[in-house]
Amino acid sequence: MFFCLFIFFSGLMSLFMVRTHFLLSLLSLEFMLLSIYFFSYFFFFFFFYDFYFVIIYLILGVCEGVIGLSLIVYLVRKFSLDYLDSLVLC
Repeated sequence: MFFCLFIFFSGLMSLFMVRTHFLLSLLSLEFMLLSIYFFSYFFFFFFFYDFYFVIIYLILGVCEGVIGLSLIVYLVRKFSLDYLDSLVLC
């Protein structure tokens, strides 16, 4: 249980420390997603619930990864770099 929390907070710390490079920030987000997956798996295993929510959560995590990678491809083709500073949200 504490291992999942350690993984989550180390992913959160890496997200705050590496905020300039887009690929590394996506990797830390996937790391946090994986830790939440393990935590929910242990929770559902402990309380004898169904694991359908875990499968839906993994599907949403895959969709998040695909959207992030497509955004990286767009940034590399348009601006020839993949830094978060080049991404203007407003």
